[in-house]
Amino acid sequence: MRAYLARVDAVLVQAVIAAALSFAHLHDLASAAGQDGWKAWAYPVSVDLLLVAAWKRLRSGASKAAGWCWFVVALAASLGANVATAGLLDLADVPAWLRILVAGWPAVAFLGGTLLAHTTPAPETASAPAEPAEAVSVPAAPETAGPPDDPEPEPKQSALHVPAALVTHARKLADEHRARTGSPIDPETLRARLGVPAPLADAIASRL
Repeated sequence: MRAYLARVDAVLVQAVIAAALSFAHLHDLASAAGQDGWKAWAYPVSVDLLLVAAWKRLRSGASKAAGWCWFVVALAASLGANVATAGLLDLADVPAWLRILVAGWPAVAFLGGTLLAHTTPAPETASAPAEPAEAVSVPAAPETAGPPDDPEPEPKQSALHVPAALVTHARKLADEHRARTGSPIDPETLRARLGVPAPLADAIASRL
């Protein structure tokens, strides 16, 4: 446990040092570019807030492309200030293009922060519900005269539930049969192709 706390403390100390140095470099660069007073202190805050907004978007798992884009922009601003104030740039004579970049940074940071904080990803489209099975009434065979002592008459009509997907598949088979033979498919052939009982084949054939 102590080793874990020591490791966490070391990471926190390193983060505080890096943030403080980057903050100071951004302040010095903004001040050298003509943004003096409180404005020079606002620039590092703007860069850090854009980094935090981009990191939160990356952690959320949504629209990672936008998160990475603005994270790189903010990181480039922070690293650029660190390199510029390391002796490679004369802070007493800042070039005009750098003054333009520093002056335009607030608008860029505002645009990036707004897009990251107030743009929500498009909701996922819900999958279409499964089509319910259709009830098909199938006429029974004509009633035949039975023996006088027949206890119950045969049913005149029965109902079969035919799934719509099965009917669609049967239509495809019927179209293929008509294209190949030039005649409509008969129930026996349809039953053999579908592998279903004869009553169900008759019910499907009645819907074709």
